Parts: sequence; structure tokens; C-alpha cells
Amino acid sequence: MSRLNIVKQGAGRFVIDGDLTFATIDKQTLKSFSFLKVAKEVTIDLSRVSCTDSAGLALMIEWIKYARHNRTQLSFKNIPEQLMNLAKLSGFDQSSHFAVKTD
Repeated sequence: MSRLNIVKQGAGRFVIDGDLTFATIDKQTLKSFSFLKVAKEVTIDLSRVSCTDSAGLALMIEWIKYARHNRTQLSFKNIPEQLMNLAKLSGFDQSSHFAVKTD
């Protein structure tokens, strides 16, 4: 299990490092959405996510809701296959947030 870290890469760009799982997403993670307010356009790179489960998808959905509420344009890139499969099962892959973007 790798601890979840949100690493700032530049103006409005962040990378998620670690696991997006029930074991790594805690109350502190859920309270730390302020990074979504730093710019009008925010990109989250998931290329360093090593393991994920449905809690990871749920967290991404919460980020989307928070971004919409704060009028922030949010996009994800390098979404792990496992997470895309979960998104497909729930129909979220049809959202523009889950469009396949890679470096």
C-alpha cells in the first residue's frame, strides 16, 4: 500500500502519487479539496497511481462535483486501466472528465 499524495506540478497541474483505495483515502483526503480552487482549469495526472478500487472512482467523482460547484474546469489524464474499467461499469466513462488523455 502506497500512501496517497497530491503533488503540485505547476499552475493548475497536479499528479496523484500512490494508491487510490479504501485503505489510503481518509477524512483528511476528503477535506483537502482546496487544491481544486488554485486555477480555473485544473488537470490531475494519474500516471503514478499504482493501485485503485471503487473508492478511487468515488473520490474522482467527488472532485468533479466540487470542481463544478466552484466553477473549475477539471480534467484527468493517464487514467489507469483498472479505474477506467470501474468508470465503464458505472457509466462514468461517458463523462468528458474521463476522456482518454495521455502525455
